[in-house]
Amino acid sequence: MASSWSDPGSARTLHLVAAGSIAIALAVMALKYVAYLVTGSVALYSDALESIVNLVTAVAALLAVNISARPADRQHPFGHHKAEYFSAVLEGVLIVVAAILIFQEAYVAFVAPRAIEGLGAGVAVSGLATAINGGWSLFLMRRGRALRSPALLADGWHLMTDVMTSLGVLAGLALAWITELAVLDPLLAVLVAGYILWSGSRIVISSMSGLMDEAADSDIQERIRKAIERSGAGALEAHDVRTRQAGRAIFIEFHLVVPGSMTVYAAHEICDRLEEALEGEIEGSEVVIHVEPDHKAKDHSKGTIPL
Repeated sequence: MASSWSDPGSARTLHLVAAGSIAIALAVMALKYVAYLVTGSVALYSDALESIVNLVTAVAALLAVNISARPADRQHPFGHHKAEYFSAVLEGVLIVVAAILIFQEAYVAFVAPRAIEGLGAGVAVSGLATAINGGWSLFLMRRGRALRSPALLADGWHLMTDVMTSLGVLAGLALAWITELAVLDPLLAVLVAGYILWSGSRIVISSMSGLMDEAADSDIQERIRKAIERSGAGALEAHDVRTRQAGRAIFIEFHLVVPGSMTVYAAHEICDRLEEALEGEIEGSEVVIHVEPDHKAKDHSKGTIPL
């Protein structure tokens, strides 16, 4: 037996949040580029360049959440949930590309250091952009966790790294202005690029885990076990419980052992009760139950749930 889950309300929320990310990315990119033009700072240039990545990944996230919300079809019988992981992988790759471009620009500035001008105005503009990014990144991470959206979570974490690097850039520029050492500007850009490279690799690794059908975390698995124990009355045991997470969906499957003399109707009633309990406990769950007669029991074996 199997159950299927879809939530149009969550899909609409994801669409609106992802669309909002595009508007925020455009505004922040414009502000940071103005800060670079005012100062000529290569560190602020690196910050503005990362904002281009933010815009591209926001567009990719919007496309991904729209695709992931599509219902299952003949070509994709398990749904389109994994589309969000591809968006997150793309984001990680683009972050790496941005880091390489920043390294290149930093090298040019290191060979021929540039004087920094209009620092006060540039810092003020960049600070405003950073504040906007900080607020939106916290919102994205909160909604991403609530909606179990890899695309929104990746976007939120990336924006948070952008906030941290922006704060580092502003602090470094202040130091360069105080010490009058122009070489600090490209050195700071190198540090920013290194941090961006590290954060991009984390996003790629995390997303690849999802594409490889990583099991649900231990907390969710324990909730699944307890839901089966509470609602499996009439059956003998459940075993071989397996989970995998694909975007907002969590696939749960297990074998349910019932008395050999039990009617199909009675076994079906137990399965319906278990599916309802699991769907209520784990939002977004899709449940598959394989019913077996009592001689298939695995009493006391690892992973067996007595009922």
